[in-house]
Order: sequence, then structure tokens, then C-alpha cells
Amino acid sequence: MPDDSANAGPVSRRTLLRLGAAGGAGAALVAAQGWGAPFLAQRGLLSADGAFAATSTALSDGFFYLEKFPTSPLIISPFTDPLPIPRALAPVLKSAYSAWSNPPGPGTGQQNSLRNERHQCWPGQIGYPDPIVYKIDVLLRTHAFTTSQVLPIDADGKPTASFDSAGTTYSPGTVRTLPLSTIYGFNGTFPGPMINAEYGKPALVRFENHLDENPLNLDRQDFGSPDWSFLTHLHNGHTAPESDGNPHYSMVSGPKHPGFLPQLWVDNLYLNWPAGGDDREKQSFFWFHDHTMDHTGSNVYKGLVGLYPIYDPKNGMDMGDERRGLRLPGVRTDNPDGSFDVKYDIPLAFSDFRLDDGDTVHKDIHDGLGEFPAARNPAKHPEWWGKTFYKHFPNHGFVGDMFTVNGTASPVLEVKRRKYRFRFLDASVSRIYEFKLMSSTLGPKSSASLGYKDDELEGQYRIEDGQQCIQFTQIASDGGLLPFPIKRDSFELWPAKRREVIVDFTRYQDGTPTTKGDVIYLTNVLKMPNGRMWSNSSRFFPDPNYKVPMLKFVIGDNAPDDSQIPAPQMPLRPLPPLPNNWRNLLDNRLIFEVKRGSLGGETEWLINGKPFDPTTVLTSLKNKAGATPPARQKKNSFNLWEIRNGGGGWVHPFHLHMEEHRTVMRNGKDVTSAGNPGHPDDVSKEDLVALDPDESVIIYRGFRDFVGPYVAHCHNLAHEDHAMMFGWEITP
Repeated sequence: MPDDSANAGPVSRRTLLRLGAAGGAGAALVAAQGWGAPFLAQRGLLSADGAFAATSTALSDGFFYLEKFPTSPLIISPFTDPLPIPRALAPVLKSAYSAWSNPPGPGTGQQNSLRNERHQCWPGQIGYPDPIVYKIDVLLRTHAFTTSQVLPIDADGKPTASFDSAGTTYSPGTVRTLPLSTIYGFNGTFPGPMINAEYGKPALVRFENHLDENPLNLDRQDFGSPDWSFLTHLHNGHTAPESDGNPHYSMVSGPKHPGFLPQLWVDNLYLNWPAGGDDREKQSFFWFHDHTMDHTGSNVYKGLVGLYPIYDPKNGMDMGDERRGLRLPGVRTDNPDGSFDVKYDIPLAFSDFRLDDGDTVHKDIHDGLGEFPAARNPAKHPEWWGKTFYKHFPNHGFVGDMFTVNGTASPVLEVKRRKYRFRFLDASVSRIYEFKLMSSTLGPKSSASLGYKDDELEGQYRIEDGQQCIQFTQIASDGGLLPFPIKRDSFELWPAKRREVIVDFTRYQDGTPTTKGDVIYLTNVLKMPNGRMWSNSSRFFPDPNYKVPMLKFVIGDNAPDDSQIPAPQMPLRPLPPLPNNWRNLLDNRLIFEVKRGSLGGETEWLINGKPFDPTTVLTSLKNKAGATPPARQKKNSFNLWEIRNGGGGWVHPFHLHMEEHRTVMRNGKDVTSAGNPGHPDDVSKEDLVALDPDESVIIYRGFRDFVGPYVAHCHNLAHEDHAMMFGWEITP
């Protein structure tokens, strides 16, 4: 590292982004900071003749997008750690929370610790009982991804040197035990707690920030919200804006600061009430995650992920009891503490990570030159070897090379010979998965031992002889139960999307019964070397050798099973009807185009050519009626919105807060009846628009029950954190 880099003092990251337009002023700032020629040339900020390259292209490509990632050490004994299955969080007793110095309630000032907000709708206003109260602390803690020993390898898959926090260097070939990674966790765990909720029973969750406390004297490393603030979004609860975790809400309405800083609390009220009080709008699986502006990706990656299945007790339809209603797999136990657990109903949260190799230079301006001066970047960090590595400014998004399920890399689950319900969640920053259930005679082989290198090492193991052996029966998407079940050989899972499936472990798809000890692998078959998009897909360019096992199922004993797989075309939950005249709304639809911009850095990803402005409601592109209306809708209205992918060979998982939508058109074709082969979830309700390259999707959605500001954004969190988000609002 050139000596000049050591002279780079703290400077605002947004200040640096303005250098491209600053001309002489930009050069003066460079001189004032003492950034010499070697420092600038290393980042492409000097032209060939040594002049200051004050262009946005130089800033973006030279400074921010040095796409060097470490290779995580190889897990030597995969599929030995048991899959963590979360237990339901216990609520707080009324006698306990009533004694809090600031108990929850509906009054003015009772929604947060700053005493400047109240709940827009208390449950009694809709005929519901007072909420069940939960308490979740946001904590600085540690996490182990595996108990297996690991072999440090380089990008060629060869053994390489490794390091420890004391500065010791270990020679290539030395087997190591991973150090614990530092996390921010809801109640200090990753994933955080699971709240099993029910429609008709509101929940109030007090989130309290303790990120300033460091009882274990942990190194925070160089990512995560630098002021230790947080916001929590229940994705995609039908929630009033003050409880929604809108990253801009505090700037325009509520607490008037960027987030809930250490020692502050907020009471998020989740009414567990369907939009418009319509049973057809009920959902079945939420999750909650951090939503701090500019730092959502880093905070989610650092561990702020929680689970929130929601059940429907009405007529026993879907209450976790397989003897009633739809008879979906699940054996419910009501616990003395007021919570309930459902056996054979298992959430699976998928995240990918990279672990530091101690030799990769951390070059992000976001860290050592701005908000993390203590991180000493640009620099190598051997003291962080084996701990999570994060790059805030990658060009394509962030993808890891170590895949985890419920926070554990390559876990194993022994299943009974019966049917299970699995709730899939993609909690990754950018990665898209495609899952199959496969058998393998040879079993997993490390990608390194098979001769793969670089991006082909992602996932660490392969079952190249894998063959599909069991089908999925999909019963739900991110909008809740489907209108009818769908048999699937495989399915894609995009960031933030949820899909729920039933798997029958008693027999293979050819009718052959399973036997105790049989092994089946949940396998990812979609190769995504960066956050841009896949390099293979069964819809486009399948790679027969890319079969990465992520979860090992081992068939166990028989078990009682009162559940049923819904028959084809069996109604699960009817869709809310579209109006007969929905096409009449097309000329006046609101249009939003997501596209990479030219400035780069913090404002690389734009919507309608503009970066996110937390104080402004975005304006639509011109529609056929010649209007450019603002993204402002009347309470209890409905409308068509169009979301366009502006091109460039990117995919975008685009998420809209507060209500689900129905896709009515994709690329100009009506999909309301036949759907779309590449996007079968188009026949259901969703809260996320999966945009393939250059696609245009028109959705129909409502804006019911609440008023105030909300957001819509790309859920490739690297895109969201770099301005691909817009504000919209509901007015009285």
C-alpha cells in the first residue's frame, strides 16, 4: 500500500462523489487531504498525463468498484452440523410490561422513546383485542457458521496461508478452527427470534437498541450502520408507516433523526389484520429486518434478520393443525408462556457470506476514508481472518461463496417419513437461488477438488451426479396461500421473496418408497457469480454440473401424519377480484423505471433517473395520458403501477411496502389468467416484482387503511443502499 494512503483523512463519502463536478475545487480538496499521485493513480483518479481525472466514470470505476473478494476457507466436514430450527419467542407478561417505566399503549407519545409519535390505528379501533407484547433487544454479539474445521484456500482452490488476531501467520495446508464472527442480532442471534403470529391477534414488538454496548469487547470490523442506529421493517406487513420501518419516515414525520440510535426504543404495532379486512388478503410468512437508510444491506448481512410466520385460525383454515381446515402439515403445541410451536412446519432462511482471507485489501471509501476511520482502510486485515467480509460498494451487488441455512453452513436435518411444510426465505443481499431436491450416489465433492476456480468455487461443494428425486408442491408465495397448489420440479427464490412448499418424504417421484437412512439434498442449481444476474438458469442456460447441495435431509423413522397434499386445482385461498374495467386504468398508470445511473458511488442506482430523496415523493414518468403524476394515492384507492427494468443486463427484485399486488401484464401480455412460464407466481399475490432483463411489469394494488409515507425499492440491497428507492405516500 503506498504511504500516501495513510494520509487520507476522514471525508464524507458524498463529498467525494461530488468531486467529478468540482473541477478545481475537487483538486484542491485532494491536495488538502494529502492524497498523493500513487494513492490516486491506484484508484484510477489520475489521467495518463497525471492530471486529476475529475469524472464520474473515474470515480466509479477507479475508486469504488475494485471487485476483489476473498475466498472463504473450505469447510472440511460439511453436513454434520444440525439445522437450527427456531422456537417461537415468548411474549412479555402483562404484569411485566405494565410495570415498564414507559409501557406500550395508544396514547400520544407512546410509540417511541422520543415521545413524539402515537399509533395511527390501535387494535380496538378495528374490533381487535389489545396486542400481545414482545420485547426484542438489538445486540452486538458473535456467531458461529460451522463447527467444522476449515482449510484456508485461495481463488485457485489451493491451500494458502492464514492468520489470527494476534498476528500469527499459519503456513499453507494448516487446518484451522473458524473464529466467531461479530454480528448485530435481534436478541443477539442470527437469525433472530421467530414470532409465531395469528390473524386477529395483534402483536406489539418493542425493539430496543443496545448496539452501543460491547460487553464482549468485540471488534466491530468495517461494516454496519456506523452510528449504531437501526430501523425494523416487517416485510411486508400491512402496517401503518410509523411502525413500518420506512427508512425515511423519521426525516419527514416521526422521530426526526435517521434511525433509532443506541438506548432508544420503538414499539412497532403489527395488527395482523388483512388489508381492507378482506380474508382474501391474508398472508402466511413475513420476516423482519433492518431498514436503515444507506446501510440496510450491511446491517442485514451483519445479522439483523428475524422470522414471522402468521397463521389463520378462522375456521381452522391454516392454524398449524393438520387435522383441520386445509390440513397442511403441522402439529401445533400451545405453550404455557403464551407462544405456540408447530412441528413439521419449518422456516428456512438462506444467506450467503464471504469470510476474510486476511490478504484481501479492504478498499471501500465507505469505510476508512469516511464513516469508519478506525477501520484503517485501505488495508489488509489479517486480524479479521475467518470473520465475515463485506464490501459496501461492489458494482454488481454482493454475493458470498459460503451458503447458509438458518445461519449454519451446510447443515443436516433428519426428517421423519411423512410430509413437511417448509417456508423458504431468501435473506441474502443479492443472490438468487433455484432449488431442486436431488439424490446423489457419489455424494458432495469440494469444488476445489473437482478443479474449479474463482467464481466456480461459490457454494464450496457439488454433487455433479445429482438427480432430481422428489417434487415440491408449492402452496404459497410472498403474498400468502396460492389460489391453488403448483407441482414444481424446481423454483427460483429471489432476495426477500418467500415460497412455501410441501415435501412428502415417504416416497420418491417415481413412486418408490423411501427407506430409513436415505439421503436427499436440497440443491441450488442457479449459478450467480455476481449480483448482476445468473450466468445459468434452467429457464435460459442450464449448467448440468452446477449442483450445489445446501441442506442434507436424512430419512428417519415413520411418524404419524394427518396432513394432506392439496390436490391439483384444489382452492387454497381465492384471489381478490380484479375490476372488470382494470384495462381502463392503463393510460393513467404510474410508471417507474429502475436503471443504473451515470454518477456511480452512493447514487449509482436510479429510479426515473433520480436517486432516493427521503423528503420527496417521486414523480411518475409520462404516461399515455400525457401526465406525470406524483406517487401519491388516496386512502382506500386502487391503481395500476408499472415497474420497468431500464436494461443493462441486470435483474431487479423490486419491493413495494404495505400491500401486496397482482401482476396483470408482463412485457405487454395479459397474465391474469394463464400467468407467465418464467414467473409462475404471477398468478398469486406478491410484494416483490421479479424483473428479468429489460422486462416491464404492470401491477394492480390497493392503498388501504392507513395514511402517510412509504417506500418502494430494489431488494438487491446493494442497489437499495445506493439510491434505488423512492418515496410515495397515501393521503386522506
